[in-house]
Amino acid sequence: MSAQIVVYARWRTTAESLGSVLALAAELRRRSLEEPGCLGYELLQDDEASDIVLLERYRDRGALEAHRSAAHYRELVSERILPLLTARRVELLRPRDGGAHVEPDVTGTAEKCVARPALF
Repeated sequence: MSAQIVVYARWRTTAESLGSVLALAAELRRRSLEEPGCLGYELLQDDEASDIVLLERYRDRGALEAHRSAAHYRELVSERILPLLTARRVELLRPRDGGAHVEPDVTGTAEKCVARPALF
């Protein structure tokens, strides 16, 4: 069985195009979450710049390939979003240790396991 894939994508656009890119990315998120292999999709914005971060989680590499081959991906990303970007970086990551992240508790004297992806 293939391992889950996490996509970390950072898009940069101009201030003039930011609203359009955010609206298109919201539609992309909605449609992507309808895909059977998409396990999660977060859209984040940097308040200090015209940067958008997408965190996507797919069941396996096949689900990611199905996403990239989908008509809505081609229409929204390839045809409409990419021409509005000034920079784009995409990284494919795998969750470590079942996706658990260890962090100190509130007292700082012990550690607890928090069920969240360890992306970096």
